[in-house]
Amino acid sequence: MSTFAKRERLLFADLLETAGPTAPTLCEGWLTRDLAAHVVVRERRADAAGGILVKQLAPRLDRVMAEFAAKPYEELIQLIRTGPPRFSPFSLKQLDEASNTVEFYVHAEDVRRAAPEWTPRALDPVFQDALWSRLERTARLMGRGVPTGLVLRRPDGQTAVAHKGTPVVTVTGEPSELLMFACGRQSAAVVELAGDENAIAELHETKQLGI
Repeated sequence: MSTFAKRERLLFADLLETAGPTAPTLCEGWLTRDLAAHVVVRERRADAAGGILVKQLAPRLDRVMAEFAAKPYEELIQLIRTGPPRFSPFSLKQLDEASNTVEFYVHAEDVRRAAPEWTPRALDPVFQDALWSRLERTARLMGRGVPTGLVLRRPDGQTAVAHKGTPVVTVTGEPSELLMFACGRQSAAVVELAGDENAIAELHETKQLGI
């Protein structure tokens, strides 16, 4: 595991441990136990993890998720801390950094921001740039189903087009906050929206953001 992915993984595990197995998360319908099971299955059960993206495989994913969620919570946390097994594609350092930096950042925030009186983390500029780089590459995929044009803008003016269309809504914030917004956590993202009022309202309610 490489730097950002490992850091966010360990932070996520610590947050899960502190919150306990029945704390809420930003993932609708999931408690912390469910979120922990999701991460473990994603890394350790490739035969079931395909259901995350392929609807036809979802029933198998649900069964395997339920099996892992029934395991002792402490065991799930230890599996997350340990990282993927050697046979997992995620054990490759480059893939781990490319795929898990965002995965663990967002899921750590799913736990943090479901608690009352949370505040945004102070992130260093290098990490913000790393998140922006990943967001630039995946913005169109994340925004493919939104009902309006969508532009993501950093405070320094750099932009990424998530969806072409009119009217256009421009979302401004730090890369970490734009990422939360683009991953479907609109209500918990510290961002500013500008554009047509009806389009903004519709964007806030859409379930199509994220992957």
